[in-house]
Amino acid sequence: MTTIVVVDNGGQFTHLEGRALDDIGVETGIVENSTPADEVDADGIVLSGGPDINERGRSGEYLDMGVPVLGICLGMQIIADEYGGAVGAGEYGGYADVTVTIDDETDPLVGSLAPETRVWASHADQVTALPDGFDRTATSDVCEIEAMSDAERDLYGVQWHPEVAHTERGEELFANFHAICESDD
Repeated sequence: MTTIVVVDNGGQFTHLEGRALDDIGVETGIVENSTPADEVDADGIVLSGGPDINERGRSGEYLDMGVPVLGICLGMQIIADEYGGAVGAGEYGGYADVTVTIDDETDPLVGSLAPETRVWASHADQVTALPDGFDRTATSDVCEIEAMSDAERDLYGVQWHPEVAHTERGEELFANFHAICESDD
């Protein structure tokens, strides 16, 4: 059975990420971001959201485990920062219902959500420049980079929160990530 571990970066919805994976039949667990990567046995990693990129703990280590990684909100920002992208304050700020346009219908994470989907997202901080090797896979009127991926390295990020009830098709996004993890075995 595929195991996906959620790394807790202090987000208020982290437990919902674990629950969403559990609800689709994935074996899961939640670990603090201070847990050494070599103590985590997983076929995939979810980097949770959280309040502060400076409180990322060992999140960068999980990117080198050789398994697919999904970054959610702050988790996406950590991926961008670790690989040389840029993160900055968003113009919009707090949580809001946002319509996201999918740029890449072939992307294994968000492609099935095309042409657009409604999501619940915070834009207090956001990815402002993609790291080398990454493609923008979704955008909105509020945020230029709503999702990104580097499919060769199995690194994915979404600015929105697929684990909350306000996001349409969040379960589908988690199912897509599960499929990525299974195909990587």
